[in-house]
Amino acid sequence: MSDISPDQDLDLSFLYEIADGSNEFIIESIGLFLEQTPELIAIIGDALANGDWDTASKTSHKLKPNLGFFGMPISQATIQEVELGCKADTPNSAEIFEKFNQVKAIVNANLITLKQIKDEKEAGL
Repeated sequence: MSDISPDQDLDLSFLYEIADGSNEFIIESIGLFLEQTPELIAIIGDALANGDWDTASKTSHKLKPNLGFFGMPISQATIQEVELGCKADTPNSAEIFEKFNQVKAIVNANLITLKQIKDEKEAGL
C-alpha cells in the first residue's frame, strides 16, 4: 500500500460533476477541505500518540466521507482500517500507526495539489 502515489488517490470528477460548472463551488469545497482536513489529521495523530483510541476512531470516522468526496478511495479505505483498528479490544498500535502514516502522507501531498487547483480557479474568476 505504501507504494501508492498521491496522484493515484485523487480524483475530482465527483466534485466537478456536482459543481456543474461552478468554480465558486469548487473553490469553496476545496477551501473547506484545506481548512478541516489538516486539523482532523492532527487530532488523529495526537490521539494515537496518547493512546486515545476512542478519539482516534471517532475522528477517523469524521475524516472518511471527506476523503471519499475528494476521490481518495484508497485513503478512505485505509482511514476506515484505522477507525476499526482503534475500536478493537486490543488495538495493534504498530499497524494503526503504519496505516495512519500512509493516509497522512497521501493526504498531505494532495493538500498541496488541491491548494494549487484552488489558486488556479480563484485566479480565473
